[in-house]
Amino acid sequence: MTDKIIENNQVSIMGKIISDFSFSHEVFGEGFYMVDISVQRLSDSSDIIPVMISERLIDVTKDYRDSYIQIFGQFRSYNRHEEKRNRLVFSVFAREISFAEDDSDKVKSNQIYLDGYICKAPVYRRTPLGREIADMLLAVNRPYGKSDYIPCICWGRNARFASGFEVGGHVQVWGRIQSREYVKKLNEESVEKRTAYEVSVSKMEYLA
Repeated sequence: MTDKIIENNQVSIMGKIISDFSFSHEVFGEGFYMVDISVQRLSDSSDIIPVMISERLIDVTKDYRDSYIQIFGQFRSYNRHEEKRNRLVFSVFAREISFAEDDSDKVKSNQIYLDGYICKAPVYRRTPLGREIADMLLAVNRPYGKSDYIPCICWGRNARFASGFEVGGHVQVWGRIQSREYVKKLNEESVEKRTAYEVSVSKMEYLA
């Protein structure tokens, strides 16, 4: 990944395909499809990560469920308008893929590197058990004046460090993509189960 355009947003995930391919959109005759990948954590749980993939990289008419795949690409966001407001939707945009026999321990299964800018003041708090957490939103530049807006979560010393970051500050982060289910109240009578995505930060540097 030598291209400056993608050096600031690099993702590598290894996991099991758990869904069929569903059509997303077409650009200049090239079809893009969504598929869900289950990526194992160090614990017994796993993260379900949506991947956007070109029909030129894989035969989207085949059933690859339960196959293991390694994907290199970028973590992207886009605004989807719903319920009179915009909602950020996330996926890994695949640039390279390869199939594997299994999710071997020799391969780190979930890694991300981002180089971006703080676009909202970080929110620092403590859990009821006293654990320190900070939420921050990172704007990562893309070609043609676009940006991806990536929520990140920091813990412990990283949370204390992030709490002092200013809007516009230049930050590099290393970590993993994690998924988290939550319940959204739609009105007085109905709720909807949704999935949130964020980068769990293991290391970071504040450049300015």
